[in-house]
Amino acid sequence: MKDSRDRGGWITLALILATLALWEAIVRVRDIPPYLLPAPSQVLSTLVEHRGAYAAATALTLAEALAGLFLGAFAGSLVAILLSLFPRLEQGVLTLAVFIKYTPLVAIAPLLTIWLGFGVLPKVIITALLTFFPVLVNMLSGLHSADQALLDTLRSWHASRLEIFRHVRAPSSMPYLFAALKVSGPLALIGAVIAEWTGASGGLGRTMWLAYTNLNLPFLFAAVFVLAAAGMILYALIDRAERRLIFWGPRRL
Repeated sequence: MKDSRDRGGWITLALILATLALWEAIVRVRDIPPYLLPAPSQVLSTLVEHRGAYAAATALTLAEALAGLFLGAFAGSLVAILLSLFPRLEQGVLTLAVFIKYTPLVAIAPLLTIWLGFGVLPKVIITALLTFFPVLVNMLSGLHSADQALLDTLRSWHASRLEIFRHVRAPSSMPYLFAALKVSGPLALIGAVIAEWTGASGGLGRTMWLAYTNLNLPFLFAAVFVLAAAGMILYALIDRAERRLIFWGPRRL
């Protein structure tokens, strides 16, 4: 199993390097100017030259994303647990959650910036709103997927709702929760960047916005590369946590 994961990692790395090499060759052969499409080597040199600025921007955006991810995941999990304990509320709460989900965040972000200022709080709220719905829906599906035979057995023993939740529903919901976190983790980074576009004193979103307004595409692509790398690392950490914490069920190759 470990050999299979290592082999998959090497294949992924080879594909990334091949894509970058092809990109570099196309830019050089066709002599594409940097203000249209910079070569990967130029993006890398920009990133190395301004590594301090990108490190500070990445730290700020990552902090906003993680705070929003935690808040959204906590709220989504809590609401899902309450709905599993009080199923009569499910239809009304899910309707409200869907309404929040399909409200354009690009319209909400400027309002939060006006109301709450240019600090970290609006970015955290936007990120939490973006991650709340996937966690709520997946967690609720996991809570409803509990083995019916186990539920009937505990009910025949006159177990309380909390005991059923603790021993059956909660364990069955954990894989669904981590599946939601794998989706919500990269979304949290995107939400933080979108919120920073509406007004921020720092972060990758501000770096990308300033680079775009000045048509400085090497700076813009460097920020995009950093954001993509951060998303991949965050996904890998969540996947690793899932492998360590969920020790029951079939082993994945």
